[in-house]
Amino acid sequence: MEKEKRSPIEDLKDIRIMMESTTKFLSLSGLSGIVAGIIALLGALLAQNLMQNFFNLGLYHTISGKMNEAYHTLAISLFFTAIGTLVLALGFGLLFTYLKAKKLNHHLNKPITIKLLKSLFTPLIFGGIFILLMYRQGAFTLIAPATLLFYGLALLNASKYLNVEIKYMAISELILGLLAAYFVNNSLIFWSIGFGILHIFYGSIMYFKYDRKK
Repeated sequence: MEKEKRSPIEDLKDIRIMMESTTKFLSLSGLSGIVAGIIALLGALLAQNLMQNFFNLGLYHTISGKMNEAYHTLAISLFFTAIGTLVLALGFGLLFTYLKAKKLNHHLNKPITIKLLKSLFTPLIFGGIFILLMYRQGAFTLIAPATLLFYGLALLNASKYLNVEIKYMAISELILGLLAAYFVNNSLIFWSIGFGILHIFYGSIMYFKYDRKK
């Protein structure tokens, strides 16, 4: 039996997919963004409750002379809330990415993966060190804007290896970071939008555009 003839258009599609697989990381799952956004919103809600309880007990802490102790406890609680949120978001992100790669029969140990990780984590590592230094100096009000800005820079740096939606998300994160720095008293709101709503929004777009049709 003769092989079914293929049209030139089908051949071009196969060539394009093969070229994209060597220049783009196609295993990033939209579900990872959605779950990361939900986790970020829950983390922001917990952080808001911690700060609200601190302010509600402000008079008691002042009268009892325990304001510095309470402030130190709040800072530690917020720090571990941020770490827990980050670990959970990264964990689920890696899980869904692995599952998508397995479904598409893609191997993650490719040169494009190394390039992506270098582009993504170089700004994140320096940003993380900078944020820890701000935390040490007690500049808590600028931590939320800094996380948005460095995360946006990391996404922008890595966007050349990802789908185009990531570039738009990166620019959105940078804008929100600047707004959070300007309206510093409402920085948690912008942080929630950047790490919560934007992740859910762009994750949903990527899921319905790339994942679902696969």
